[in-house]
Amino acid sequence: MPVFGQILGIEGTAWNLSAALFDHDLVALASRPYSPAHGGIHPREAAQHHASVVKELISTVLSDPGAVTGIAFSQGPGLGPCLRTVATAARSLALALDVPLIGVNHCVAHVEIGCWATGCRDPIVLYASGANTQVIGYLNSRYRIFGETLDIGIGNALDKFARAKDLPHPGGPLIEREARTGTYFELPYTVKGMDLAFSGLVSAAKDAKRPLADVCCSLQETAFAMCVEVTERALSLTGKDEVLLVGGVGANARLQEMLNRMCEDRGARFFVPDRKYLGDNGAMIAYTGKLMLESGQSLPIDASRINPSFRSDEVEVTWKKDATPKKTLIRNDSGTKRGAEAVITFRDGSAAKRRVSKRYRVPALDERLITERTRAEARLILMARKAGVPTPIMSEITHDTIVMEQVQGTLLTDAITESHLREAGSVVGRLHTAGIMHGDLTTSNMILREKDGKCVLIDFGLSQVTTEIEQRGVDVHVLFQTLESTNPATAEALKAAFVEGYAETFTGASDVVAREHEIELRGRYL
Repeated sequence: MPVFGQILGIEGTAWNLSAALFDHDLVALASRPYSPAHGGIHPREAAQHHASVVKELISTVLSDPGAVTGIAFSQGPGLGPCLRTVATAARSLALALDVPLIGVNHCVAHVEIGCWATGCRDPIVLYASGANTQVIGYLNSRYRIFGETLDIGIGNALDKFARAKDLPHPGGPLIEREARTGTYFELPYTVKGMDLAFSGLVSAAKDAKRPLADVCCSLQETAFAMCVEVTERALSLTGKDEVLLVGGVGANARLQEMLNRMCEDRGARFFVPDRKYLGDNGAMIAYTGKLMLESGQSLPIDASRINPSFRSDEVEVTWKKDATPKKTLIRNDSGTKRGAEAVITFRDGSAAKRRVSKRYRVPALDERLITERTRAEARLILMARKAGVPTPIMSEITHDTIVMEQVQGTLLTDAITESHLREAGSVVGRLHTAGIMHGDLTTSNMILREKDGKCVLIDFGLSQVTTEIEQRGVDVHVLFQTLESTNPATAEALKAAFVEGYAETFTGASDVVAREHEIELRGRYL
């Protein structure tokens, strides 16, 4: 077994150029950030800045080149010109020192340094940075993406608003400061199952005719509540009991407070590393490079090209062992069960679904979402049922509760087979033919009815009436993400079975599946 000493890590995916040495612990860390004179990050200017200071930066941390046994660099995702500058420096050093070269995924590095710095073992991770917003969890040798932004990252969203208000870069800290004295008012809230989107929110915030403090407060409360909601959904889906916050936006005290309240209410533990490990930093590249090298991963020079769209779920995680799988929500004939959004009480063949208040949301937003989603769910369950979609039969509705029949059967989550996915596809096809988007199309929202094997759709709280191909594509994308995250070995066959059933009942299936593929391939990092 080879003995590895110090690993030099170089990070430079965007505005911050950073280098660090890692042995058994952090040895040295230094940064040289690029600050644009005006506006946002200019990729070529940032790369020129990195090239002009990289030699000096590395010399400040590299006191004994002979002790270095590997060079790690941020291979992606990130800004192409910046990534190329860092990769060139890393290759040169690896050749000069005759040591292995390790290409590190920037997103995975954020997760790994967070786990190391906090001691958490198997968390659901909210990765919130300038260009990235993802909810990530480890399963079967990969970091699976349970949900993510469908347009821009949370940090970029905040920066876009800040630039519109002539606030300097980065805008997040200034928005946080202004928000402390502001009063919340309603802004667009966009959660689509496990995914979310910020563009509409930012546009509305920029156009709002309110005091700056109020707009900052409302923007922050809305955006962060969306992030916490999808994190809670992933926590409920996987049954994990730890949440880790990483990324530069994670330094925001209000976001930390909201995640901590959510975890307290769910009996989970919340972790956030020290500020120096939250933003882009060389320590995360050095530490992850050390893990990779010790598990046998390195790159030949001719295979070390950058990857500006390098996804975290593309990385084979050879340095981590799989934890014992945890069970999701189990249904039975009596008692109370809790999902991500509601408490369900089973009694005498009925199920009373009551949406619970979320302490992490401001009261006005909380009340609005509970009322809107309860009313919409009842209306769309009835509409879907009239269109021939199997749904529970409702008997009573209030502002926060729907009483309906208890569907006897098994969650699709616990009975994943190709035949069951084909049946699910047929049902979703009928739903889309009726002009309804489910909005939270995960395997935990489908029940295989005991008496006839039919797939019954439940939880219409995020549903909407729409004939847009984009919205239907998002619906299918949410389901496909769930399959890839929870059943990676058989995901392709399961998706194919779903599409087969979907095409049997929906004439526009091929166009929707093509749009789903476009959604999957969209660049979400730049």
